[in-house]
Amino acid sequence: MGRSNLLQFGYSCSGYATNSSENCGSSWSTAITASFARPYRFGCRRALFEGVLIAFIFQYLFAITAFTILLSQGITANASEIKVLSTHAALEVLSELGPQFERSTGHKLSFSYDPANIIKRQIEGGSAFDIAIVTRGVIDDLTKQGKIAADSRTDIGRSGLGLAVREGALKPDISTVDGFKNALLSAKSLIRSTEGTSGIYFEKLLERLGIADEMRSKIKLGPSGRLAEFVARGEVEMAVQQVSELLPVQGSQFVGPFPPELQLYTVFSAGISSTSENREAAEAFIKSLTASTAVPLLKARGLEPSVSP
Repeated sequence: MGRSNLLQFGYSCSGYATNSSENCGSSWSTAITASFARPYRFGCRRALFEGVLIAFIFQYLFAITAFTILLSQGITANASEIKVLSTHAALEVLSELGPQFERSTGHKLSFSYDPANIIKRQIEGGSAFDIAIVTRGVIDDLTKQGKIAADSRTDIGRSGLGLAVREGALKPDISTVDGFKNALLSAKSLIRSTEGTSGIYFEKLLERLGIADEMRSKIKLGPSGRLAEFVARGEVEMAVQQVSELLPVQGSQFVGPFPPELQLYTVFSAGISSTSENREAAEAFIKSLTASTAVPLLKARGLEPSVSP
């Protein structure tokens, strides 16, 4: 910028003021302020105020932007990756609450699903994890072994056992012991879990009902997962499993729970690994599973909320 232009840019603004003593000077800040005032013929004091106001607004917006960036970087830096080993009984609940937790905290969750007894063996064998969601009995056993932190057990909910048949098939009445027994004897085929709590109990129940021999040829041992899917595909006529595992399967229909006299309720609990490096984040996730806002979802997915003793 030439000398003449610089002098023109740094002009005295007394000509635009009501009093010549209100000369704003020729400093750069005054020149910038005056440049705002010149086109509109405002006084220097007003021009100076507007210039300062604009500068303040820009500084405020910059500070907000910088704070937002730093905050997001802080969340990312403090985010943890939480590894969860869970039974299929909690799959539906975790599938919905997990993403909500990730969005609200920035933490990442990874899930692996298996029957409680298989998870127990995995942990005993040294598998790394932060949270285990299995039966209360397994949590207690792993706690005694020092695998689960002693003060971390939290009961999430309980689920009973039930039956499912293919969608559109006749639903037998299993509300009584006799009705339940007749439904089993009338079925051409039935699938139960090989190592899950439901399958092990069901095998003993058949002995108790005195129909183990009649049912032996009808029973198929199922793998880990939702056994009602075999019913939906028409591979077997009936499935026995936790209610929470039967309800979500499309193509099958839930017949009902076992009669009260035969029912087995299994409490599912969460525990934190005694060697977890993400203890705080793990505790926060477990807390989200037992919050009052989670109760309707638990009930809808076949889990009755419970409180740790």
